[in-house]
Amino acid sequence: MTKLNRKKFNNKGAKLPFLKSTAIMFLCLLFSATAFTQRKHDTTSYIQTLDIKTGKIDTALVAQGDFEAPNWHPDNYLVMNFRGKMYKLDLATKSLTQINTGSLNKLMDDHGLSPDGKWIALTSFDMGNAAQKVYKFSISIVPASGGQPREITTSTDLSFWHGWSPDGKTIAYCGGNFSNLDVYTVPVEGGTAKRLTDTPGLDDGPDYSPDGKYIYFHSYRSGRMQIWRMHTDGSEQEQMTFDENANWFPHPSPNNKWIAYIAFTTDEKQNHPFGKNVKLRLMDPKTKAVKDITPVFYGGAGTINTPSWSPNSKKIAFVSYSVN
Repeated sequence: MTKLNRKKFNNKGAKLPFLKSTAIMFLCLLFSATAFTQRKHDTTSYIQTLDIKTGKIDTALVAQGDFEAPNWHPDNYLVMNFRGKMYKLDLATKSLTQINTGSLNKLMDDHGLSPDGKWIALTSFDMGNAAQKVYKFSISIVPASGGQPREITTSTDLSFWHGWSPDGKTIAYCGGNFSNLDVYTVPVEGGTAKRLTDTPGLDDGPDYSPDGKYIYFHSYRSGRMQIWRMHTDGSEQEQMTFDENANWFPHPSPNNKWIAYIAFTTDEKQNHPFGKNVKLRLMDPKTKAVKDITPVFYGGAGTINTPSWSPNSKKIAFVSYSVN
């Protein structure tokens, strides 16, 4: 999700009349309509790439403002969101250009490329009824080169994109309502969504393994945010991490050898806030062995919310931040 403030809305966007455990549980998922005008102008984004073998970190771009969630295109550019719009960062020339997304101009950090690189899945925020404070979060796709969007999810339920099946036919997303967000899948061509998880607490961040066997996700069902996986039909749900960190956003490598994810060094419950001490970690899905691949840095929401592996599985793109 995003580091912007979503804490004023329930499943249909109306203001929450209370702030008890259920509401607090989803502070990280809630989104404010004023967020697009109330920016952290003193935030600096460092768009970086990490060589997972050598640990070498290269900074592709330093930019003012909160760039988020880089996706690595096969043509060697990154796709990121910034202040409600999508941008392309050419890694060779370092040029930054806006991607045309048609009528969508309130885009979030839940976006990603289709397996063939031809499409971008987008999560958008829509102020359906400003007077009644009713809002909509939906998923659309646009050509990677830019163009008019086609909406995939059309129900009144919330939907936040996170993964694309290897055959390009299905997307996985976090959806439902703020009383219990779960993992769903839906055909890219549209149709009936299928609910894959149904446990108390947040299930979020689903991403497919490249062999199409598993969906990896993070879940709070154990009382701490940990990495889980399941078969793509929702069966055989299995916990993969068991440590003291708060673990979010697992992303399988294209060669299926690794799972990269972000770990908060403090227990953030069911939140993934901006401006925390975090690190990137790498897990062997066969042995569940885990190792750090970065030092602790200042990041969180926006760092690695969506798939960011290079096509050759050698590098990961991510964003770190500083606030003056």
